[in-house]
Amino acid sequence: MRGRWAYLYRAIDREGNLIDAMLRQHRDMMAAKALFRFARATMGFRPDRVTTDGHGS
Repeated sequence: MRGRWAYLYRAIDREGNLIDAMLRQHRDMMAAKALFRFARATMGFRPDRVTTDGHGS
């Protein structure tokens, strides 16, 4: 974004469809939780499984 680093967070369902996406300046727990809240609001239910890249956030 305008020559600056940004982290792309994505929530994808089991069929590979994009549920939500978000760009953030920092890769931290607050950003990860925000994406999770938005994705849950979009879907309307809790996921039965969450898969991450292994990063702490």
